[in-house]
Amino acid sequence: MQTQIAFDKRSYRRRSIVECLIGWLKESRRIVTRFEKTAINFGGMVKLAFIHRYFRILGL
Repeated sequence: MQTQIAFDKRSYRRRSIVECLIGWLKESRRIVTRFEKTAINFGGMVKLAFIHRYFRILGL
């Protein structure tokens, strides 16, 4: 006998957004391979990747 699992569309949408974000971050080699060894420098590179992505979306 199988039990029915409730499907929460809102939660699934949030999960999808996070999975797409992680997939996009994996495209950045410097972030994936973690060239930066300190947490502060790594966080800075993640922020820089977001800024770069934002400018690409804007077409700048």
